[in-house]
Amino acid sequence: MEAEMKKHKSMNQDPGTGEGLADALVPIAFATMAILTKVGAENDLSLTLNRVLGILWDRRPRMAELADYLGLEKQTMSGLIARAEKRGLVARAPNAEDGRATDVFLTSEGTELVKRLHAQTQQALAPLTERLSASDQQILRDLLRRMLGARQS
Repeated sequence: MEAEMKKHKSMNQDPGTGEGLADALVPIAFATMAILTKVGAENDLSLTLNRVLGILWDRRPRMAELADYLGLEKQTMSGLIARAEKRGLVARAPNAEDGRATDVFLTSEGTELVKRLHAQTQQALAPLTERLSASDQQILRDLLRRMLGARQS
């Protein structure tokens, strides 16, 4: 696999374009998704529910906002949240500003699970992240946050 990645890497024609960057980002995205999928499965969570819980860690979005962010239909989102509610991980409540809208938030059990998921994910990612010095890790963290800045508004 590594040889194949090196071969693919050498096919980049212009490192000054976004193409070379995209070719570097995609394999790391795949590796990260594989880790998130594995950690989720170890906790009986789908990748999508794992993502939902991560999003809810520090916010209380409306159902529609959550569905839009994840690229899911509202009906799919409702079913996913209903299953998480049955497990005691999330709850819903009317939005304080718009009574027609519904907010989603973590329960105390959901919060505890997210803390555990976070620790397990950090441990699983360590073999990748530990290849970088502390200063390189900080630079990468800053760059990734800047890249995502437009989406996290």
